[in-house]
Amino acid sequence: MTKYFDTLETRSADERSAQQSAALMEQLARATSADGNCLDSSGVAGIEDLAKLPVLRKSELVKWQAEKPPFGGINTSNVAHIFQSPGPIYEPGGISHDWWRIGRFLHALGIGKGDIVQNCFGYHLTPAGSIFENGARAVGATVLPAGTGQTDLQVRAAKDVGSTAYAGTPDYLKVILDKADEMGMKLNITKAAVGGGALFPSLRQEYADRGILCLQNYATADLGNVAYESQAQEGMIIDEGIILEIVIPGTGIPVEPGEVGEVIVTSLNPDYPLIRFATGDLSAVMTGTSPCGRTNTRIKGWMGRADQTTKIKGMFVRPEQVADLVASHDGIARARVVASRADEKDMLTVQIETSGSNASDFEDAVQSTLKMRGAIELVTLGALPRDGLVIEDRRSYD
Repeated sequence: MTKYFDTLETRSADERSAQQSAALMEQLARATSADGNCLDSSGVAGIEDLAKLPVLRKSELVKWQAEKPPFGGINTSNVAHIFQSPGPIYEPGGISHDWWRIGRFLHALGIGKGDIVQNCFGYHLTPAGSIFENGARAVGATVLPAGTGQTDLQVRAAKDVGSTAYAGTPDYLKVILDKADEMGMKLNITKAAVGGGALFPSLRQEYADRGILCLQNYATADLGNVAYESQAQEGMIIDEGIILEIVIPGTGIPVEPGEVGEVIVTSLNPDYPLIRFATGDLSAVMTGTSPCGRTNTRIKGWMGRADQTTKIKGMFVRPEQVADLVASHDGIARARVVASRADEKDMLTVQIETSGSNASDFEDAVQSTLKMRGAIELVTLGALPRDGLVIEDRRSYD
């Protein structure tokens, strides 16, 4: 097995930027040629202009698909499967080589020819099972399409066929291993590719103690692979087939390097051109490159949800409203809404980063964007934490 999946993984930053800019322009041409929800990409010449384009949120995708089923007028091609996710949202799937780009992750884990992958992701309606099967095929591995549940049969199959690798959620492998111990069977699984849930350090160590290398990736049904761990286990390396941005939640405005924000992804898959698609997840860019030699940017992995929508005084406050507040007044650099309780009542405080000194100057902007009044607290420029929160709920629910 070669050290890297392909030469894309070791490109220089300049080479990657130039090649992805060219791919982006081709993708924008596909997106704007759709019969449905066309994208105005005038003024975009490359990656550096990506922030000029609007963010596509899942709620919009649901609306588009309801109006123009099944894919909302997006210019799709080479569709072999249609999957369903909550919303409902319908995603296309292809069967061409590594359509979801999971092979890159499996290769980094060391899975390849000679491996038998027990694929315990679901195959029913949702795409996870097909996503990982497609990736296993790309690295030459054999797949046992086990799906979920029926643990006794899972153990028997793993023993009989000699499964060497596992693909599935982080915790289900432990269920299989514990059942194998109970049944007195020793399995040959030495590699685990996990996703779809949190991999806690204690669980990873338990697998390591059993002689199993367990790495995780970050993928979505819409986008395929977004980022993945290598054996260096220092952050998650961004996949070569996407362009990833970290933005202030509720906006399309990029954060400063290292700050926590919402993950926005532009897919370079020509069959399904999703441009600036909001994942709803929080993460942050890491400095430097991975010790494994892969040169793409790393992120810290999943750090929570960007959808911080909170009900205050009986009304929902959404991150988009906080973004509207900032945009509505030249004197506001950043803002943060804080929900608290006093005398058994909800309290709303709006913290505003500004060079101004008169809170009353911002009362009308707060009222018109948040649709309610609250205390206004002025803070100096740069004082608000760069932790991805624009709505902070300090109320205790114990």
